[in-house]
Amino acid sequence: MVRRSIDLVVAGAALVVFAPLMLLIAGALLLEGGGSILFAQTRMGAGGRPFRMYKFRKFGVNCDPQGLALTVVGDSRMTTVGRFLAATKFDELPQLWNVLKGEMAIVGPRPESMAFADCFRGGLEAVLQYKPGLLGPTQVLFRHEAHFFPRSADPILFYREVMFPAKARLDLSYYPQRTIVSDIVWMARGVLAVVGWVPSQPIDV
Repeated sequence: MVRRSIDLVVAGAALVVFAPLMLLIAGALLLEGGGSILFAQTRMGAGGRPFRMYKFRKFGVNCDPQGLALTVVGDSRMTTVGRFLAATKFDELPQLWNVLKGEMAIVGPRPESMAFADCFRGGLEAVLQYKPGLLGPTQVLFRHEAHFFPRSADPILFYREVMFPAKARLDLSYYPQRTIVSDIVWMARGVLAVVGWVPSQPIDV
C-alpha cells in the first residue's frame, strides 16, 4: 500500500510537471507525419498478465507493426522526432498513465514484449512476480541498450541469449531485497540518468 501510494503521488505530480512537454511532443509528432502520436503494445505485467503499454511513437506511421521487436542503433524506422525521444527517453512519459491505472509501478522490472515471453524460464520467470516499472536498476544500467548489440550479431538471437538473461539476473538481484528507501534511490538515479547527470556504466552482458 505504501508503494502504491508513492506511485500515485509521483505519477500524478509527474503528469502535471511534464504536461507542457508532452503537449509539445504530441504537436511535433503531428507536424512531422500526422497519424497516431502514441504507440500501444501488449506487454507482460505482474504474474505474466498482459496489458497495453503506451509510448510516444518513435517510428514512421507506415511501419509494419509486426517488424523487428527491438530498436537498434541507426534503426531506419525511426523519425527525427523519434530519435530525440529515444535519446532522452521522453517516449516513456505516457507510461505514467499505466502507473495510475495500476498496471505499472514507478520502480520495477522493465515490462517485456510478448515476443520474448518464452524467455522467462530456468528460474528467470521469478521476475514476473514483480509489477513492471518505469525506473529501476535495469532501466538505468541498460540506459543505452541499443549500443550493446554487436554489429555482426543477429539482434533477436543476441537479445534472447545474452541481453535478456543479463537484465533478468540484475532484476532478481535487486527486487527480492528491495526497500522503500532503495526504490527512492533508484527513482533519483533514473531521473539523473535521463538528464545525463549519471554517466553510462559498462555492463558485462
